[in-house]
Amino acid sequence: MDIHRAFAEAVLWQDGQLKRLGRIDMRRDRLEAFAATLHQDDSVVVEATGNAASVATVISPHVKRVVIANPMQVRVIAHAKIKTDTIDAGVLAQLYASGFLPEVWIPDEPTQALRRQVTRRNQIVRQRSRLKNIIQSILHAHLIPACPHQDLCGPKGRSWLSEQVLPDDERYAVERHLREFDRLGDDLQVIERDLARSALADESVARLMTIPGVDMVVALALAAAIGDIQRFEAPQKLVSYLGLNPSVRQSGPGPAYHGRITKQGRGHARGMLVEAAWAAARAPGPLRAFFLRVRSRRGQHVAAVATARKLAVLIWHLLRKGESYLWARPALHARKMRDLELKAGHPAVRGQKGAAHAYNLKSRRDQERRWVEQAEVAYTRFVAGWSPRGPRSGKVRTGALKEERQ
Repeated sequence: MDIHRAFAEAVLWQDGQLKRLGRIDMRRDRLEAFAATLHQDDSVVVEATGNAASVATVISPHVKRVVIANPMQVRVIAHAKIKTDTIDAGVLAQLYASGFLPEVWIPDEPTQALRRQVTRRNQIVRQRSRLKNIIQSILHAHLIPACPHQDLCGPKGRSWLSEQVLPDDERYAVERHLREFDRLGDDLQVIERDLARSALADESVARLMTIPGVDMVVALALAAAIGDIQRFEAPQKLVSYLGLNPSVRQSGPGPAYHGRITKQGRGHARGMLVEAAWAAARAPGPLRAFFLRVRSRRGQHVAAVATARKLAVLIWHLLRKGESYLWARPALHARKMRDLELKAGHPAVRGQKGAAHAYNLKSRRDQERRWVEQAEVAYTRFVAGWSPRGPRSGKVRTGALKEERQ
C-alpha cells in the first residue's frame, strides 16, 4: 500500500503476478472495511509516513503481519524515473516478496505515546526559543544592547525589558510575545508533569539518570527512541541507530577512510546525547577524563560527539544488564529523583530529611566528588600509554596482504 493523507493505493502480489486493487479512503471505517476483506495469512507492506502507525494498528488484527518500510533505504522508489502510486506500491510488494525490504521497527502503544509526548515537549521548547529570538531581534533593530541578565523572559529580564525605550507598536508586540511565552510555559509544565509520572513508573529511566549529565528530559528522549533494548544485539547497533557512528569509505585494496558521523536515525535523541556529553564533560569522573583526552587531540566539538558515542555504548550495557552506572553519585541521583517527584505533582515534604537531603550537605558532596575524581585519575593513568592510532604492526587495516618492496 502506497499511503497518503487522504487515500492509499493498494496492489496485490500473488504467485509472481501484480494486481491493482484500487484506491482506499484513509478514513478509519473505510480502512477497516478494506482490512476485513484480507486473509489471516496475508502480509501488508506500507511505507513509513505520519499515519503509518495508525494504518498498522487498524490492519494488524486482520492479517498475518504488517511491515513498515524504511523510505530512506528504499531508494528505488525515490529515484525512479517513472513514478506512480501503483508502481510504488508494486515495488514495495516485490521487495518484500524477495526478502530485500528494509523494515522499520513498530513500537508498542506505550512507547508510541511516550514518543508523542517527547515530541510535543520539544515543539513547545522550540516555540519558546523562537519567541525569545523575536524579542531579541526587536531590541537589536532599535539599537538596544543585549540583556545583562541570563534569562530575558525571567523576572529580572522582564524588569530590565520594561525600562527600555521602544515605539508603542514594538512595545505591544513584545508584550504579546511574552503572553504567548507564558501560555506555552503552562503547557510545558503540564507535559513535563505527565513525562515525570511516566519516568517514575519506568525503572530504566531511573537507571539512566545515574549517569552524569543525564536528567529526566534526556533519559525519556532516549527511552522513547530506543524502545526495546533487546532489539539491539550489540552496542554498535545502538550507536548506528542514533547516527553517532563515523561514515566509512573503502574500495579495493586501499585503506578505509573514516569521515563525519552519519547522522542517520533518531535526530532528537542524538541531540540529547550530545547535550548530555557536554554536561558530563563538566562533571568529575571517567567520562570527563575521556572528553579531555579526545579534546587534546581533536578539539572540543569532536570530543563532545565522541563522548556522546561513549554514552550510547554505556547506555546499551546498563539497559541490557539491568545495572546502574558504577561511578554514580548517590546523593546527586537522589536529588534528581526528588526533583522528578516534584515535577510529577508529589507533595513537598518539609522538615523531613530524605535521601535527597544528603546532596545539601557540603561534606557529602565533597566526599562523592573526591570519589569520582579518583576514578577519573585512575582512568587517565590507565590510558596514558595508549597510542591514538592503536598498536603499530605490519598488518593493513583492510585485511589485504602487505606487498614487500623490492
